[in-house]
Amino acid sequence: MGKGVVGLKIGASALAAARLSTNGKIRLEQLAREPLTPGVVTAGEVRDVPALASALKSFFKKHKLPRRGVRVGIANNRVGVRTIELSGIDDPRQLTNAIRFRAQEVLPIPLEEAVLDYQILSDEQGDDGASRKRVLLVVAYRDLIDAYMAACKDAGLRLAGIDLEAFALLRALVQPSPEGAERSVLVAVAVGAERSTLAVSDGYTCDFTRVIEWGGTALTGALARVLDVDPEAAERIKRELTLDGEGPAGELSAESAARARDALHLGLQTFARELVSSLQFYQGQPDSLGIREVVLAGGTAQLGGLAIALERLIGVPVRVGDPLAAVAAAKKLKGEPVTPSLAVPIGLGMAV
Repeated sequence: MGKGVVGLKIGASALAAARLSTNGKIRLEQLAREPLTPGVVTAGEVRDVPALASALKSFFKKHKLPRRGVRVGIANNRVGVRTIELSGIDDPRQLTNAIRFRAQEVLPIPLEEAVLDYQILSDEQGDDGASRKRVLLVVAYRDLIDAYMAACKDAGLRLAGIDLEAFALLRALVQPSPEGAERSVLVAVAVGAERSTLAVSDGYTCDFTRVIEWGGTALTGALARVLDVDPEAAERIKRELTLDGEGPAGELSAESAARARDALHLGLQTFARELVSSLQFYQGQPDSLGIREVVLAGGTAQLGGLAIALERLIGVPVRVGDPLAAVAAAKKLKGEPVTPSLAVPIGLGMAV
């Protein structure tokens, strides 16, 4: 086996990892997932570094995952992403200085408190002969990054990098548009426990990303209230329900199941409004493109009928994504079965 990469998603409710080999071509070799104690990570930030370090150490040991070449994903509204254009700069040192200067103008994070990274998306020559570079900027608060790095270091992990979950999501789910097709964007949405990551792509680059403060636990809470059960029972019931079904479901009578589905549909309306607001914001930007479809990932994407229900609410085609759309899996894939909840760690492992 060639060089390996472990994509690691640290969520509010679980740790998830994907081990990929990179011998000639990228191949998925192993998937692993374990629950994480509530409160260790909240709103995309590490609240308890020692507890996370201990959980990571046990997780990697139990699943015999390599401790080198680990790529961690982050999803947080304290990360800024922008695309800028620079003209007439070819000297690498001048380019770096120009990018830092523009970052101060377009991103709402003081650079002395931040970690800055960038990628040159295109470099073309204009009619005047000067180079014109399109640059993707990513800036994150340093304390946010430092907490993840400290937990990984204490767990004995060697990081290959820290990446945005939005970028990983697009790597796993998006393929370039067919040649000659009208330009449009695909919107990938990973619905997590507490929050959802939205990323917009034209098939080549990330045009826009946002973290929505809504997740599957909102639906669990709605079920708990309407059925008068504890959250654990509500979570179990949620897995047994389908939004487009009728009649009894698992332990529920037909009447209780109908009330539960009504609660889920009502809860989804909040998510739909946030999605529509985000898409409208994107389309209000200069050079935005039409929306081709929305592709879902994350654990909540496995809720039966979710794609159909969301499509009715937002008026855009919606489907559940295939985490193996852009990577092949080994014939003897180890660990967890492939589900939409593992799209982000798979995408993180693809960044080689």
